[in-house]
Amino acid sequence: MPPPQGKSQLPAPRPFLKWAGGKRQLLRTIAENLPDGWRDMEYHEPFLGGGALLFDLMPSRAVVNDMNSELMNAYEALRSGADRVIGRLSELEGDLSAERYYEMRGMDRLPDFKSLPSHERAARLIYLNRTCFNGLYRVNSRGFFNVPLGRYANPRILDEAGLLAAARYLNTADVKLLCGDFADAVGLAGGGSLVYLDPPYHGSSGNFTSYQSGGFGEPEQERLREVFGELTRRGARCLLSNADTPFIRRLYRGRGFRIVPVQASRAINSRGEGRGKVGEVLVRNY
Repeated sequence: MPPPQGKSQLPAPRPFLKWAGGKRQLLRTIAENLPDGWRDMEYHEPFLGGGALLFDLMPSRAVVNDMNSELMNAYEALRSGADRVIGRLSELEGDLSAERYYEMRGMDRLPDFKSLPSHERAARLIYLNRTCFNGLYRVNSRGFFNVPLGRYANPRILDEAGLLAAARYLNTADVKLLCGDFADAVGLAGGGSLVYLDPPYHGSSGNFTSYQSGGFGEPEQERLREVFGELTRRGARCLLSNADTPFIRRLYRGRGFRIVPVQASRAINSRGEGRGKVGEVLVRNY
């Protein structure tokens, strides 16, 4: 179901979730590193997360993916029924007690959780994201969300205009939503495609890699490098973000790729020393 009409003054779409590693601080730098003619290309983003770049660029054709099924359900629920997501959030914003938080957090332990309506699960994710400690998304080894309640005086649970703006873009552009492995998500990308790869960063704490049980270690980083190379051979334009570490530089050095060092501010981290300016790199094959 498209979003309700009569919202002509909606803001530009923006991420509706706080997400560790989000790219809002780097949008201008990333835009400066996009290939010429990218607007005529099909956009692929296999590690979607909060979608900062997707909403900033608003490509007319896109294939986006994330392994996190609750995250991708939220995008789909907004596209198919933003009014239902908003209605449920309007109910939840009236109760910010610890009891309600832990009741909502524990829902994924229920045997019928995946059978709940998509808008109910989407509203739960947004509610937890706005009220949990530091806006983290972290699961345990069994895949259950386990972030404790944060300390907020008056968290904003419902941003109706922002949700409607995101839904409007998802309904008006040709956006394919996938939930699976990153390599499968870019299986059809080739000449005429722009692929933006923003994996969990090398060397990050578990807070950044535990969106799904199992994490994203060095073997996965190496597999991603192979996918990057395969996409290059198929003619896709590829841009990758990662931490500026010796391991990442070794992976991409000497292969005809360009490594661009950048600085970004990071606010979502459980440890204070993990916040502030951090070194990152953009890797391009063009």
